[in-house]
Amino acid sequence: MNTDSRPRRATAVYVLAALACILTFAGCLACGTVDIPVSDVWNVLAGGEASKPSWTYIVAQTRVPAAFTALLAGAALAVSGLLLQTTFDNPLAGPSILGISTGSSLGVAIVMLALGSTLGVWGHAAVLAGALAGALAVMAVLLSLSTLLRSATMLLIAGILIGYLASSAISLLNFFATREGVHAYVIWGMGSFGGVTNDVLPLFALLVILLIAVACAYVKPLNALLLGTRYAESAGVNIKATRNGILLLSGALTAVVTAWCGPIGFIGLVVPHVARLALQTSNHRTLLPATALCGAATGALCQWLSVAPGARGIIPVNAITPLVGVPIIIYIIVRRRSIFYFN
Repeated sequence: MNTDSRPRRATAVYVLAALACILTFAGCLACGTVDIPVSDVWNVLAGGEASKPSWTYIVAQTRVPAAFTALLAGAALAVSGLLLQTTFDNPLAGPSILGISTGSSLGVAIVMLALGSTLGVWGHAAVLAGALAGALAVMAVLLSLSTLLRSATMLLIAGILIGYLASSAISLLNFFATREGVHAYVIWGMGSFGGVTNDVLPLFALLVILLIAVACAYVKPLNALLLGTRYAESAGVNIKATRNGILLLSGALTAVVTAWCGPIGFIGLVVPHVARLALQTSNHRTLLPATALCGAATGALCQWLSVAPGARGIIPVNAITPLVGVPIIIYIIVRRRSIFYFN
């Protein structure tokens, strides 16, 4: 690509992704299980009241936080996937593929199924801690194996196997748990952006924004890693510290989203490819912001599609993400020989 056209292309991608965020966000606000006129939705957003008090509550307390949560969660998972794909030099790496999401789910399962009756008012904080601990445990195992397994493919397979082990542990916890605990965990595992209330949204947004900001500080090491570990070392990059930091950051992003929204699949795997194909570059200086924007739009799109049936109910997010993600992954696999952006 002509280097003079890259800034213009990046600007166009940013503008289109931002417009997609706005449109999908508006779709999330306009659609739902209750048919509310758009004029009433606008009145509530402008600080007024809807025609019915219940409509005001639905828009302000349900649709708005769910839409913002979808934007933030999509951006967090997309950035997490980008970090993992670069770190492992593998285009199929992602929070769900490497077992990080499953590790978070196991941590939450231990909290909800084994300790659920003793949590009291600290329940949500315990769920967040469990998700983070599960993700960190999986990453610790992956970091240990990375010193023994030089092949990225073998490390990817190891991550998949770790995910199977975590899934097995979750199945055992479900078997011995109470019916109420199993029901609560199954509902949580379907994935939903509607679990973050207005009271919790500022904390969720702060965590996600801070973690993405920290990810931006890794732009130079990430670009160096694209050229190989030897080049990165010669450029003064501490490979071990950088890799550990990136994996911890990726796990934290995944854990925060998993704790509040459940294990959301495919966004972290697919969106970095969409951003790379759009930009036609792997330069993280432009790729990371584009990935965050595309992830936010994808999260909001999935939320929009999940509430589109209206009175028929809300579709679980994890029933939507494969419909969006699988065709893109198949395209990447089929066209992998003609796609040169991952270098």
